[in-house]
Amino acid sequence: MKRSIGAIFMAVGIALSGYFIYLGISKYAEKDRCVTVKGLSEREVLANRVTWPMKVSINGNNLDNMRLRVTEMKDTVIAYLKQKKINDANITVSALQIDDRWEYNEVNTKKERYNVSIDITVTSDDVPLILSIMKNQTEFLKKGVCLTSKDYGIKYEYTDLAKLKPSMVEEATKNAHAVAEKFAEDANCEIGSIINATQGQFSIDEEYYRPQYMKIRVVTTVAYYLK
Repeated sequence: MKRSIGAIFMAVGIALSGYFIYLGISKYAEKDRCVTVKGLSEREVLANRVTWPMKVSINGNNLDNMRLRVTEMKDTVIAYLKQKKINDANITVSALQIDDRWEYNEVNTKKERYNVSIDITVTSDDVPLILSIMKNQTEFLKKGVCLTSKDYGIKYEYTDLAKLKPSMVEEATKNAHAVAEKFAEDANCEIGSIINATQGQFSIDEEYYRPQYMKIRVVTTVAYYLK
C-alpha cells in the first residue's frame, strides 16, 4: 500500500515537473518572439541664422585713389544695410587689403597692378530679411558699388533643434509602433511590451537647390515582444 502511495506521488511529481517545464519553455518561446522596427521623423525648416560674406574691390594703379574709392563703397554698403534695419553688431568689416598683382608675375604694363578690397560680413538671425537683400543686389550697382558675393560662401544654420527634439522623437516612436502593429497583424499575433529602444542621431542637411532650408531627420529603433 505504501509503495502504491509513493508511486502515485512520484507520478504526480513527474507530471507537475513536466507541466512546469512546459510552461517555462512556452514562456521562453514567447519571449524569444520579437520584432525590431524603425520609425522616421522629418522636418523641413527655414534656417534661423545666416552668415553672408561680401567684398568690395577695385583694380588700378593709383593706390591713393583706390583706397579712397574702396572706402567709399564700403561706407555705401554699410549705410544701405543699416537702412534695411541691420545693426552694427551684425556687421563685421575687415581691414583694407592690397594685392600687388605684379609681385609674383612678370611685369605687364597693360594689366592694372593693384587690387584693393575690403570684406564685409553680415551675420543675422533675420534670414528672410537677408534673403530679400540678396535678391536685390542690383541696388548696390545702382549706387556704383562693385560688390561680389559668392553663393558657396554663404552659411546657413538652424539653432533651435532642442525645441524640435521632443516632438520628433515622439513622432518617430509612434511611426515605429505603427510599423510593428502592421507586422504583428500580418503575422497573426499582437505586439507586447518594448524590449528596448534606441534613438539615432539627429541630422541637419541643407537642401541642394534651397540651401536656406534645412531637412532635419531622426530614426528611432524599437524592439517589441510578440504574443
